[in-house]
Amino acid sequence: MAAEATRIESTSSAALKQQGEYGYPNGHLGHLTKSQGEALEKFRKLVTEKGIYEPATADTPPSHDDITLLRYLRARRFVPQDALGQFQDTEKWRQINEIDNLYENIDVTDYDETRKLYPQWTGRRDKRGLPVYVFEVAPLNSKTMSAYAKSAASTTVLNSKKDHKDVPPRLYRLFALYENLTNFIMPLCSQLRDRPSPHTPISQANNIVDISNVGLKQFWNLRSHMQDASILATAHYPETLDRIFIVGAPSFFPTVWSWIKRWFDPITTSKIFILSQESAFKTLSTFIEPQNIPKKYGGELPFKFGTGPILEDKIASTLHWKEQNATWPTGPMKWVKNENGTWDFLAVGSVDKKERRQVLATFTPDPTPADEGGAPLSTHVTQSEADRVPNGVQISNEVSAEPQAKANDPTANAASAVGPVPVEATTTSLPLQDGREKMELKKPT
Repeated sequence: MAAEATRIESTSSAALKQQGEYGYPNGHLGHLTKSQGEALEKFRKLVTEKGIYEPATADTPPSHDDITLLRYLRARRFVPQDALGQFQDTEKWRQINEIDNLYENIDVTDYDETRKLYPQWTGRRDKRGLPVYVFEVAPLNSKTMSAYAKSAASTTVLNSKKDHKDVPPRLYRLFALYENLTNFIMPLCSQLRDRPSPHTPISQANNIVDISNVGLKQFWNLRSHMQDASILATAHYPETLDRIFIVGAPSFFPTVWSWIKRWFDPITTSKIFILSQESAFKTLSTFIEPQNIPKKYGGELPFKFGTGPILEDKIASTLHWKEQNATWPTGPMKWVKNENGTWDFLAVGSVDKKERRQVLATFTPDPTPADEGGAPLSTHVTQSEADRVPNGVQISNEVSAEPQAKANDPTANAASAVGPVPVEATTTSLPLQDGREKMELKKPT
């Protein structure tokens, strides 16, 4: 590709409008229109009537928090009846595949083997406070994937009652990584208030996908695996992806893109940026501070794929490790809230076929809205539908500005080397989607 990333087709105005309406923080708690707030209330009523949602009581939180319910609604354009189908299907899927038990009791070695092959958290956030992940595709060669498939066939999960034959073994472990995203990384980022919209929960992540040094044959060999993984993730963890930056696209990438774009819904596709190696930093630095961009892409962060996260100072200052010189642990982890308002950083999973339940650190969240004397997050803002039409939407056959609510996004006016990958105007039927926030602050979901 040329030094400046190229566009593959003209952008759909419908997709751009949808992105602006639902791009963080729009469509999230504290930033809902009146109609979106009403849709959330209707959705709660529907899932309650179906017996798959338990409202909060005086003593217990709801079975699923509003963060989760809104992911269903955004994925289905705030149509409660459509979101209901997603919710039902994934609740059934989670039960059949024992997803909660998977994350709590997967073998730590099995988990870490999988983590090294998929998107990895850098320990950093973008300018809005969303976590930044990196995924290098080149290491996924035939030899590596063959060895992984063999290893995955013998995954150890304590207390599992089923073989989970409806999910390929090579994909089953992957869901533990998504559980880590929703159980651990997103709640952590949500509790850090040094960001725009500080009291709006974080429920999405950025991904830098590095496809440099990947040949057409390797793409072809990975096509089936990546398609299955994308479809299942889209089906069961909706609206967890924000911007996706594809770096190092080769000259034949338009051919590959013709396959990939079918795996995602139009909103997600409209947030994909295709960048050459030369233009990567220019675009990434529009949305991510240079100190939080890996050196490989022109930034200052000495992050290497396959290693653990390098925590930014803000995050590191909130963690109080039980042992001196502690390093980032392997395996799954979760948060447990204490009565004094602090959270315990709990390592879970299993080691040598024994449960691992070890408190490694204590986390002190930034003050909540209630602590600051402010009102709790409301389900909608007093703003008319017309006021929520995204700013800066410009449709062109060559370059289209990314729609963002400028008042809410400090990057809205920044210039970019390339906009989101354009998407065809389409009403493609998508698999049902779902996702749940599972953390100890609310009943595990």
